[in-house]
Amino acid sequence: MTTHVATTSSRETSASGALLIIGIVVAALTEAIASTVLSLGRGDITGDIYATPDEFAWLDVGYTAFKFIGFMVAAPMLSRVRPLSLIIASTLIMGLASGIASMTTSLDLLIALRVVQGLAGGILLVAGQATIFFAYPKAHQPVLQALFAMGAVVAPATIAPALQGWLLDSQSWAWIFYCNVILSLAAAGLLLMVDDPAPTTTRPRPFDWIGFTLVSVALFCATYVFSQGSRWDWFEEPRILWLSVLGVASLLLFLGQQALGKGNGLLDFSLFKSEDFAFAFIVSFVAGAALFGSAFLIPSFAVSVLAFTPTEAGLLLLPSGALFVGALLFAAFLMQVRRIAPFATVPFGILLIMIAMWMLSGSTSESGADDMMAAILLRGLGLGFLFLSITLIAFSNLNSRNLASGIGLFNTGRQLGGLVGVAGLQTLIDHNVAANGAVLGSSINAGGQAVIERLTSTTAMLAARGMDAVPASRAAIALLGRAVTGQSVVIAFDTAFNAVALLFVVAAPILVAIKIGFARRAKARRAR
Repeated sequence: MTTHVATTSSRETSASGALLIIGIVVAALTEAIASTVLSLGRGDITGDIYATPDEFAWLDVGYTAFKFIGFMVAAPMLSRVRPLSLIIASTLIMGLASGIASMTTSLDLLIALRVVQGLAGGILLVAGQATIFFAYPKAHQPVLQALFAMGAVVAPATIAPALQGWLLDSQSWAWIFYCNVILSLAAAGLLLMVDDPAPTTTRPRPFDWIGFTLVSVALFCATYVFSQGSRWDWFEEPRILWLSVLGVASLLLFLGQQALGKGNGLLDFSLFKSEDFAFAFIVSFVAGAALFGSAFLIPSFAVSVLAFTPTEAGLLLLPSGALFVGALLFAAFLMQVRRIAPFATVPFGILLIMIAMWMLSGSTSESGADDMMAAILLRGLGLGFLFLSITLIAFSNLNSRNLASGIGLFNTGRQLGGLVGVAGLQTLIDHNVAANGAVLGSSINAGGQAVIERLTSTTAMLAARGMDAVPASRAAIALLGRAVTGQSVVIAFDTAFNAVALLFVVAAPILVAIKIGFARRAKARRAR
């Protein structure tokens, strides 16, 4: 009888644990879909809500800025609210906001809903990952964190664009939000069926409203500057300049206020005394730039240069998701079963991403999905080996008191790295398109034999299709100009792909030096 009861209890615990993990991963999927909805649906949504580019920008800025704020406030909230309750509430709020967003074309209401989605998404990710750490021992974390990464990292980089592209081509952008409603209800339903594995045990500190205000201003300014700076030619626009000054001043005041608070502030900066966390935080910034930067470049190149439809552009990244997941699980196996140190796979992941970006830098306007697929698959493999490693390095030695703060800071570093990476690549492409156009245009001699032959053949072709001679001649010149512009764009994207590869060429030695420095500091500290 006792054996039967114990066996039944074990099975119930196992089933409850499986439901917990599945529910958290599905909840993370809702954030993945919400965070990437504007990447392919920008044109459709802009047309339906009659928004100018400046007005539309607030949909993106509002979501990202409040996602940052969600990362910051999640730790204080976890000391006041049971973790599972917080995840369920955030998931339902995400679903409710998505449901209303699917039924409105009001710009102001959509901006407000994006703010709510961003805040809920940031809290959801931190609470979900922290709950997995609370609920299971350290020995099980490699596989569990790999599963969580499927919803939090793999989905926004590969699965969500494919789903959204298909919905945009077959239905409308509203269906993207409908999907989020279904997923949020499914996640909440699963999580309501399990017991909270991590009740609140720490005594909550008074909420730091001053620190919260300062860091919120700093994060909002950073989000606006990095997401919109390229459009306004950076500091040539007074708005960007003043927001930059305000953001830096707020950040400095926040850091000073937190230092004077001596551990009673909004965040626990004693985390950076851990060499592993400090190193992983730096790597997360660089990895975020590579992840979000490449996720921006590949679909943009496919749509703007190769004239892919949204569905085709989304499907382009989907196969790499399988290798991303495979690499996550294989790395988890190596770390959990073979006891390999997490740091061991970091150089391998960096190398694969570098090679993939270098391969993509050879793309042309005649390239197709088959030509790019090998590099895209290699990118997915590299990201899988990199992201699980830095996650385990960052959190393995944190205790329950500062774990949530560490997760929030780590996610902030990755997201901020992504913002900086995308902003830098956008600026690089814009400047290179103009520069390449000028160089290519200057090399075209109006009296050159090749130019004359091209214009003559194009004019003859247009005339054969019914155009008069004079309009055909003008159209031939216009088509030549478009060809020059198109080639300028191709070269600019190739330069951007190379820039991501060079990011790691520069960063890798620096990261190794930092790791060696931290290791020596830790050894000296133990010797004392």
